Amino acid sequence: MAITGDGANLPEIDYIKRHHKHEVRAYQCTSSLLKRIKAPVHLVWSLVRRFDQPQKYKPFVSGCNVQGGDLEIGSVREVNVRSGLPATTSTERLELLNEEEHILGMRIVGGDHRLQNYSSVITLHPETIEGRPGTLVIESFVVDVPEGNTTDETCYFVEALVKCNLKSLADVSERLAVQDSTESIVQV
Repeated sequence: MAITGDGANLPEIDYIKRHHKHEVRAYQCTSSLLKRIKAPVHLVWSLVRRFDQPQKYKPFVSGCNVQGGDLEIGSVREVNVRSGLPATTSTERLELLNEEEHILGMRIVGGDHRLQNYSSVITLHPETIEGRPGTLVIESFVVDVPEGNTTDETCYFVEALVKCNLKSLADVSERLAVQDSTESIVQV
């Protein structure tokens, strides 16, 4: 399993071993990516936990429609993908939602793309970054390697998408954190 992103130390490796276990078959690839965000966990989680609104931070998502009402394990969403990617829709199921430990897991169950048997887990962990509350985000995935592609090509493509999503999550979260602190100062 590859670990990419902001670097992994012992605590990060422990988080990955504990929460990012994927059963990987011979024709699949997997990776774990790390991103440190200068915003408190509760703020980052408020974006990540919204399975019904991935477009809040995922730049390749133009819209989302969740089937049924309540958001719970087994909920299915239809995601519309922005042009520029080799897909237009993705059907995804919520596999894991742990509010206390800040863990979300999902699986792609349909759509017009080549990401077969894709599943991912994203976890958030509180950290102190430059003396302020911050968040370590770890996202891992496993996916089939499409016919005609290599394991490296597949991992590189999916890692690029996840890195883009994590960078956008950081940008949105950090902007919200600055707004929160500015509003607090103005209210005093």
